[in-house]
Amino acid sequence: MDPNTDESRWLPITWKQVQARGWEELDVVIISGDAYVDHPAFGSAVIGRIIESEGLKVAIVPQPNWQDDLRDFKKMGKPRLFFGVTSGCMDSMVNHYTASRRRRSTDAYTPGGISGHRPDYAVSVYTKILKQLYPDVPVLIGGIEASLRRVTHYDYWSNKLFPSILEYSKADMLVYGMGEMPLRTIIRRMLAGERMEDIKDVMQTGYLVKKETDIPEYNRDSTYLASHETCLRNKKLFAANFKHIEKESNKVQAVRLIQKVKSKFLVINPPYPPMTESEIDTSFDLPYTRMPHPKYAKRGPIPAYEMIRFSVNMHRGCFGGCSFCTISAHQGKFIASRSEKSILKEVEQITKMPDFKGYISDLGGPSANMYKMKGKIQSICDRCVSPSCIHPVVCSNLDTSHKPMTEIYKKVDANPKVKKAFVSSGIRYDLLVEDYNKNHDDSLDEYMEQVVCRHVSGRLKVAPEHTSDDTLRIMRKPSFKHFRSFKKKYDHFNKKHNLNQPLIPYFISSHPGCKEEDMANLAADTKELGFRLEQVQDFTPTPMTVATIIYYTGFHPYSLDPVYTAKRKHEKKNQHQFFFWYKRENRRQIKEKLLKLGREDLVERILGEHQKKTKQEFIRSKAKKKRKRHKSKKGL
Repeated sequence: MDPNTDESRWLPITWKQVQARGWEELDVVIISGDAYVDHPAFGSAVIGRIIESEGLKVAIVPQPNWQDDLRDFKKMGKPRLFFGVTSGCMDSMVNHYTASRRRRSTDAYTPGGISGHRPDYAVSVYTKILKQLYPDVPVLIGGIEASLRRVTHYDYWSNKLFPSILEYSKADMLVYGMGEMPLRTIIRRMLAGERMEDIKDVMQTGYLVKKETDIPEYNRDSTYLASHETCLRNKKLFAANFKHIEKESNKVQAVRLIQKVKSKFLVINPPYPPMTESEIDTSFDLPYTRMPHPKYAKRGPIPAYEMIRFSVNMHRGCFGGCSFCTISAHQGKFIASRSEKSILKEVEQITKMPDFKGYISDLGGPSANMYKMKGKIQSICDRCVSPSCIHPVVCSNLDTSHKPMTEIYKKVDANPKVKKAFVSSGIRYDLLVEDYNKNHDDSLDEYMEQVVCRHVSGRLKVAPEHTSDDTLRIMRKPSFKHFRSFKKKYDHFNKKHNLNQPLIPYFISSHPGCKEEDMANLAADTKELGFRLEQVQDFTPTPMTVATIIYYTGFHPYSLDPVYTAKRKHEKKNQHQFFFWYKRENRRQIKEKLLKLGREDLVERILGEHQKKTKQEFIRSKAKKKRKRHKSKKGL
């Protein structure tokens, strides 16, 4: 049998496949909003393989139909331990809707990219169905949708506050963040005879109790958040809540969070410490096939898989702390890095995959150049409450050496089966310029030259996000002057090696703190650097970010000072059109806006002599000059 189509290599997704293994009952059934791709970048595969490694019988029900007679939810029967529920690799609402709340026509996590195979608020919908069918079976929810909705949160798509997802989904327990460690603990406790409803002290979990006296004793301090009902009444107190939530999610020694929700009490236990090298290697070294289940062979490719099928994730976590990003809220700010041995082993596995042509699409992570970075003195990190290690300045205790990454890149290059290995994940350019990263060593230029010469796939994408210092401070990003320094260095290495690899910057419009004038300046600054922006993004509020709190409440959660945010459709449109100053149809509106703002200087910088004239404008201009010459002659 062809090993690439032998279904026994994948976790079972049908009852027939369960029976083929000789199983009459399952221990755990996973319900997922994504198609099943047996790859370490897909959460349901990771969780399934972990459960399997604990000696349990596990199956996955990918993208069940929630609109028929619910046969997909019934086909695996009643599991012995629990159901696990996840919406997939994305929050289902982000997956379904654009920043303007328009329904997306595609779904990258479905075969053929076809939309409509998961519901809105998927975790809640799936869980309610399971509770209806199997009221006595515990439901454990996890993944990014559950993780970022674990406390009272603002939902952009309904434009209102929701309580903890535990309340409206009716799940029994929630695992937040990267769930390997709490999941193993829960499984082992249940195998030892404990019921899920009695397990209250596992780190990185959340649950509800009926009354305050039901909250168990705990070996750490607890912080009470403003209740859900208080948050509904008072936006400023809701904003103040977030400061505690973010700080505790990023601390090594965090406290327990408690919040009253209606008549119940929500308990969020502190997170596990960052995974050790051995622990994260164990997760990535599980026996993944690295391919979609053969069932999907005739349904078309899965776009998200096609993008990462030949990629390697070298670490987890991000210490950038960007105010609009959910990575640190879900994965934490501390970096958990894989061993060199584990990474090179995965590269070798990729070279043996069908259709591999010699190109690794990405050697990266949430931010590509944070691998192996950590505090020089751990005890300082243990006391730290800052959400970012590099804003407003690079922490003097942070080891920012790029040497380990350079060495891995060189070793991957040395593999005779690898023609090229690209770095496609976002690079934190601020770590690569000495005028910002004053904590640097001599590895920065070596790393950058290695990347420029060997690992850029035609163009390098980086994310300065804005040019306004005021907006960048709210974003927790460095001043744009440091991007200029990076561009200068990048251009130097390209010129040195006779390369022509454009730099593609990413920017965000309508971010909290950004005004129309800031976007106009962005247009002028980027134009003068030679950019015609292609990659543009309108700010999308997602649960569990500073920027989302500001968007909803109007207050910064740390200072409680008011912050302007563009919310109305015309305000967002006015900001967004500055990206496209070079389009003829935007020229008149941009000019009118700039004159209204009293910024005649920007009219020249943005729409001045470098703006190409249309054919009609050229004819009119030529005729005007002819008339002037004629009048001049008559006057003489």
